[in-house]
Order: sequence, then structure tokens, then C-alpha cells
Amino acid sequence: MTGSSSAGTSSEVVIGYLRGLQASITGAISALDGSSFLTDCWQKPATEMLQGRGVTQILEGGPVFERAGCGFSHVNGPKLPPSATQHRPELAGAPFEAMGVSLVFHPRNPYVPTVHMNVRMISATAKDGSVVCWFGGGMDLTPYYGFEEDAVHFHQSCKAALAPFGEDKYPRFKTWCDEYFCNKHRGEQRGIGGVFFDDFSELGFAQSLAMTQSVGDAFLGAYLPIVERRQNTPYGQRERDFQLYRRGRYVEFNLVWDRGTHFGLQSGGRTESILLSMPPLVSWSYNQIPEPGTPEAELTNKFLVRRDWV
Repeated sequence: MTGSSSAGTSSEVVIGYLRGLQASITGAISALDGSSFLTDCWQKPATEMLQGRGVTQILEGGPVFERAGCGFSHVNGPKLPPSATQHRPELAGAPFEAMGVSLVFHPRNPYVPTVHMNVRMISATAKDGSVVCWFGGGMDLTPYYGFEEDAVHFHQSCKAALAPFGEDKYPRFKTWCDEYFCNKHRGEQRGIGGVFFDDFSELGFAQSLAMTQSVGDAFLGAYLPIVERRQNTPYGQRERDFQLYRRGRYVEFNLVWDRGTHFGLQSGGRTESILLSMPPLVSWSYNQIPEPGTPEAELTNKFLVRRDWV
């Protein structure tokens, strides 16, 4: 895609979709939890290198969600950060525009999994003046106690969302997700995965956007049935302690490996919004190894491994 007018029109279309997606997701989560999201509308000061605005929505201390963050942002800057040009070296240092919706929901009940979803578009102006756009996103599930039916449902939802765009997309993006959401310093998967894609433009602008929208639109159907099935499961201190310990691995990934976190911080993004993914409570234990035959050990052995779910 080239030309400033087409770039502007395309950006407006994507922004409209993203704002609607944020509203529909937070509305559904608020209705399920019975609590309201705090809405924080922000704009970068004119003195900062990165310019733009966004809406961060946070629900904290609810009966179902201990912390649920969902943010929309639309920013632009004079120079793409290194995290965004790993696969596009010809655009290193190019002026850019980025927009997206990103969410992480941390449930209170340890039997309800944490979930992450993100959809985004980045455009950059090449040296010849042409505008290059690409998309990224996906969703993944991080259970603390594993259930086969939940994992199958989540992956089936991801597969169905991608099916109209080619039979290769789900297996390809599923593998990409497994490879990306891995704590490589521990040799351990973050969760049961889902789908993930980045630097994607191969279907052309319209179809690449449509695919990204399909992933975003599939989120509630993929996640809410799992929450509704598990939110009233009785639990005690043992399950709570294990949940907080496993949340520590979530934090490790976000700070050490996540390109979205790195992109936001490297480009001068808004720290509070970038770190909305962090859980409210977390713990670390030295060399904690679950006892064989326990549900905690089953999570590690059966669910935190790369496997085919559908």
C-alpha cells in the first residue's frame, strides 16, 4: 500500500474496528464479573518522541477477575524500534504508526486460566515514500490446572477463526505460538498456546485485515465458556499458592521475551499501559517441583508441552 491518503483511510478503518472490539470485550467481561472497568483515556505529551493516544481499561478486585486489563492505543513515532524490524531490516529507523488492542485477564479462581489476546497493525514509511503495512496478533491460554476439554475448545475456536483464510494458517500459527510463548531460559511453555502471527501481509491489505479481525472476533467465544465452566470450582490455599507461583512464570515471559513489551518500552510508550498485563499478586519459590501424581505435576507434564489439541 502506498500514498498518504490511502494510508490515512486504512488507518481509520482499523481504528474503528479496534475501538469497537475493545468495547465489546470489556462489556462482556464486565457483565460476567458484575464489576465496572476503570477507563483511562490518555494522550502522549507533545514533548515526548512518541505521539498518540489511547484508552486503557482496567477491572481490579472483581469476584471473577482479580485483574483484567484491555488497552487500545494508536501511536506514531519518527523511528521504528529494533524489536519491530527484526524481519524488516530495510525499514530500520523508518517513521511508523502503530495501533492495536491488547488484553490480559487474570482470574481469581485458580481453576480459571489466564488469557492473552492482541491484534494490531503497524505501518511504516519507507525511504522511497511508500507506506508498508503489516499485521500481528493472536491469543493464548495459560491454565494453572489443566482440563482437556478447555484446551480443545480454545484451539478449535482459533482454528475456526482462521479456516476461511487457508488450511495452512491454523497449524502454522499454532506452531508459531508454541515457539513464541516459551520461557526459553527454563525450557518451558507459558501455557497451552493458541495462535500467533506477526509481520503478516501476505494476503494483501484487505484480507490480512479480515484475518486479524476474525481472530479478534473469536476471542469471547474461545474464552468465556471456559470461565463460565470453571469460575465456581471450589479451591483452597494449596491451589491459590500454586496459581501465584505459576503467575511468576507469566511475569518472567512478559519481561524477558515479549516483543510487545519491548516494542512499547523501546519506542517510548506509556509504561502503565504496557504493563497492564501484570498480575496483581505473584510469588516465586526456589526450585519448586510439584510432587509426582498431583494435579500440579499434571499441568507440567501434560499441558505445558507442545502437543496437538485438535
